[in-house]
Amino acid sequence: MALPDSLAHLPGRHFLFVPGPTNVSDRVLRAMDRPMEDHRSSAFPGFVRPLLEDLKGVFRTAGGQVFVFAATGTGGWEASLVNTRSPGDRLLAVRNGHFSEGFAESARRHGLAVDVIDVEWGEAAPPDRVEEALRADAAHEIKGVLVVHNETATGVTSDVAAIRRAIDAAGHPALLYVDAVSSLASIPFEFDGWGVDLVITGSQKGLGLPAGLGIVCASEKALSATADARCTRSFFDFGDMARANAGGYFPYTPALSLLFGLRESLDILFEEGLDNVFARHHRLAEGVRAAVAAWGLTTCARRPEWVSDSVTAVVVPEGTDGAEVVDIAFRRYNLSLGGGLGRVAGKLFRIGHMGDLNELMVLGALAGVEMAMRDAGIPVSLGTGVGAAAELYAGRPS
Repeated sequence: MALPDSLAHLPGRHFLFVPGPTNVSDRVLRAMDRPMEDHRSSAFPGFVRPLLEDLKGVFRTAGGQVFVFAATGTGGWEASLVNTRSPGDRLLAVRNGHFSEGFAESARRHGLAVDVIDVEWGEAAPPDRVEEALRADAAHEIKGVLVVHNETATGVTSDVAAIRRAIDAAGHPALLYVDAVSSLASIPFEFDGWGVDLVITGSQKGLGLPAGLGIVCASEKALSATADARCTRSFFDFGDMARANAGGYFPYTPALSLLFGLRESLDILFEEGLDNVFARHHRLAEGVRAAVAAWGLTTCARRPEWVSDSVTAVVVPEGTDGAEVVDIAFRRYNLSLGGGLGRVAGKLFRIGHMGDLNELMVLGALAGVEMAMRDAGIPVSLGTGVGAAAELYAGRPS
């Protein structure tokens, strides 16, 4: 995004701390900066097949099948639904934030009936209520459960494994659909281990790419459901994609530059080691949470076990406007933060801390947050949050 004229002269690099798109590493940028290739050449499968196989490693699946679309996570929602459902099918959706609300709305627009478990924004998906709803569905009319693993709008991470246990405890055959857009490659995710059937992500978050790829991983059970699914589909058809991918190709022109970047991104993740990636994100998030506590503020996540390691939603004091903090940070300090969405608009601001970043980058962002908050009339002593985070980071093994 080009800066407004009033900011175009600012020296130094822009501090990007929205919860997506995230910072893109120089290695990924260089990998994308290359001439286009013939995506139908006999050499192309040698690039595509290993890429799709390695993607399975990020989802941590042996039996799942990965589909890469030129889209975003929203396209992934659509792909997961239209390939496995028929108009009139009934779904159960947990609504605990802006993006879980969007997932359910996507289903409705394709003619699906959605039962909603409404949860206070700031809380995680409740396994007990999911189990209760499924037990009440003796005829097994509910065909799937929709859950957002990491609700980006509130900085809340839900226990997907517990949701699967709830489905199993109810003895229900519903598919488990999971939005992992702001969690994959940042927070531990176990496709096979958690019994997920369909998971959606986008390229612009933990994978550290520009936006433009919507990625879906489907279980064998989910793939079996495609045979009877009657929702209209064309661009997002799993069948077309699977047939082309089997030969190492795509059914239409793929987003080549992003695929080149994805190859480099996967190499970077595997070089660091996924467990180390998760540990780094947890460490960085702990520093941000220490800063929030030092400011005397709270996160939107209502319990410590729900706090996200990829984005922190900071609740502003009554009578102040989180949107003003975001605007001041951008215009005065060249720092991008996330604003409140939907029901929490103006009540909080969000600090994204996923992807290609380290402790010093986070400390710089926290300094900007402190100045923006004070300029917006929020009483904060400069250096308190930065100092608390630095104390946590200093001397700790990387």
